Amino acid sequence: MTFDPPAVLLTDRVAIVTGAGQGLGKATALLMARFGARLAVSDRVAETLASTERELSATGQPVFARRLDVRDPDAVASFLADVAAEYGRVDILVNNAGGTFFSPFLGLSEKGEQTLMLENFAQVTSLIRGVVPLMPDGGAIVNLTSIEAHQAAPGFAVYGAMKAALAHLTRTLALELASRRIRVNAVAPDAIPTGGDRDVRAEMLDGVGEYEPAVVPPLGFMGSADDAAAVVLFLAGDLSRFVTGTTIHVDGGNWAAGGWRRVSPD
Repeated sequence: MTFDPPAVLLTDRVAIVTGAGQGLGKATALLMARFGARLAVSDRVAETLASTERELSATGQPVFARRLDVRDPDAVASFLADVAAEYGRVDILVNNAGGTFFSPFLGLSEKGEQTLMLENFAQVTSLIRGVVPLMPDGGAIVNLTSIEAHQAAPGFAVYGAMKAALAHLTRTLALELASRRIRVNAVAPDAIPTGGDRDVRAEMLDGVGEYEPAVVPPLGFMGSADDAAAVVLFLAGDLSRFVTGTTIHVDGGNWAAGGWRRVSPD
């Protein structure tokens, strides 16, 4: 197959992006709109979601926005029913919503553990179960994982475990959905500062952790949310028609470098 420039476009495809109020989710939604997609976006915070909705509307592309706590299965089902009523189908699902906080494993309560499991894994399975029946053959699912899915994550043990589970789910569903040509891939960002990441890093540095992550990656500069969004765009479109079941690291080389370093004692 020979590709031409229009192959990068998402013209008239319907894309759901969760956690679209800020950071990677917002950048992904805006980039997809600029490349022709019709957007359905959600976020737990009404104010940031409203800002994203205004910017999406300014692109001239259709947008459906709904405040949504993805951890609530009934709310997810209602959201998907409304998206189906609005657009009739879903071509692309970007599972971006998630979150974490710093806590050494022995200090993590059972409630905190359940929150991390629900927010970073169970809500993704709920969305995928709901979206696939709405997705025509040839659709694309992109899961946002993390560098912590592929390396030790001191202070983020359960979060890292859930992201690793999501990477495994990505590989398995790529096979289970292959007969419908629904591709399932993951993006693992790092060294891309966003508001949420800065807050979590501040919590970590205020703690007494024995380890800290590498900051500046081997490329020598920090990435931006647009760098991750560009890879999501690639995985959602025709240029990646033969790519499924894989994870692309968008981290300036941090994973290749090993990611973590031991803090030298004073």
